[in-house]
Amino acid sequence: MNTGLSARLDRISTGGRYLIVPMDHGITMGPVKGLIDLESTVDAITRGGADAVLTQKGVAPRVHPNKNDKGYIVHLNGSSVIGPDEEDKRRTGSVEQALRAGADAVSFHINVGSNYEPDQLAELSEVTETAHRLGVPVLAMSYARGPGVDEHDAESLAHAVRIAEELDADVVKTAYSGEADSFKRVCEATRLPVVIAGGSRGTDRETAEMVRGAMDAGAAGVSMGRSIFQHDEPESITRAVSAIIHDDADVDAAIDVAGLGIEA
Repeated sequence: MNTGLSARLDRISTGGRYLIVPMDHGITMGPVKGLIDLESTVDAITRGGADAVLTQKGVAPRVHPNKNDKGYIVHLNGSSVIGPDEEDKRRTGSVEQALRAGADAVSFHINVGSNYEPDQLAELSEVTETAHRLGVPVLAMSYARGPGVDEHDAESLAHAVRIAEELDADVVKTAYSGEADSFKRVCEATRLPVVIAGGSRGTDRETAEMVRGAMDAGAAGVSMGRSIFQHDEPESITRAVSAIIHDDADVDAAIDVAGLGIEA
């Protein structure tokens, strides 16, 4: 690993643990809650303990003044829920454009098992080659998605994260299998740091339990979007997730330290 790559990985993590908050959903879902006043959301979650935020390149000027010196990742492909097929992620930027936008790392989404898998694998390989030539880390968002594919099946997820390593990514994000025992199989499938997606927002306790289960299985952290940026108190929920990832807190302690109380 070259010096630049190592230094940039340090900017998006703490001690090899990752709390990344992706907010590229403006392309996917539009101007939803938490993304309209992007500046305030970025400020809150980075004050709460996020290591890095992730967006598309166009909103970089809204991110940098508000990220409290935390890391920044630019996402390089996307699709929308109103388009013909959300699984058909297309290129939205290059590594060079990400660097001009002030990125510390780039990310790229692939849907393993989808009709678009061949093109997405080839594009991820191109991204990692270019990024590493420039000393830039790559977060591969590698999901098991496609006809007849169970998105939470541990074997399918294990295959997805291994593909990310085979294509030379530095960190891999995937869905959580639902419980620690099965997700251990996913973490053991690769030597890359594995971070979990948050998916649709649940209760604070459900979020904390998911993060705790993933960490117990050997995960290196989370790349969690809606569960954090759409929360009524994004700084507080970030603080709870950070306590689990960075301080090894249990669920009750994490909720308590964040001042979230007990949900009805």
